[in-house]
Amino acid sequence: MIYSTATVPVNPPGEIRLTRAQAWAGLERKARDARLFLPPGLCTRCDVVEESDTHFVREATIAGADLREIITLEPQHKVTFFQATGPREGAIVNTLFEDEAGALQLRFYCYLGLRGKTPGGAEEQAEQAQFDSGSGYKAALLSTLKRIRELLADGQL
Repeated sequence: MIYSTATVPVNPPGEIRLTRAQAWAGLERKARDARLFLPPGLCTRCDVVEESDTHFVREATIAGADLREIITLEPQHKVTFFQATGPREGAIVNTLFEDEAGALQLRFYCYLGLRGKTPGGAEEQAEQAQFDSGSGYKAALLSTLKRIRELLADGQL
């Protein structure tokens, strides 16, 4: 089982301040179309194929892997990506919350396994190390916030 978590401030010193509503709008946009937020060429397809009052389903090709995710939104608070098909199974969660000092934070966490691989085996250990590395999900959170600011500046969000 892979468990990883990272938390970053939404409004670090020196950055354009984002409101909770702006940060949320960016997270929802990312859930609907990852192509706008991932490095060029990493996500080559991302389509919402079903939508209901409680969730939507997207199909995407990310890093060459086809996947299907069931995505739930708890407005202004949490996006959960349930891995229905693809190389991973489990859930990836992004949450917005205020810390003890009232500062807005963005947190990522996941509980995942690799389909068809030995639980706790070499492949899962390598994935765990990647998630926890400097280029893992903490970097992805910072990149997401940067992209939200760019979309706001361009009037696209």
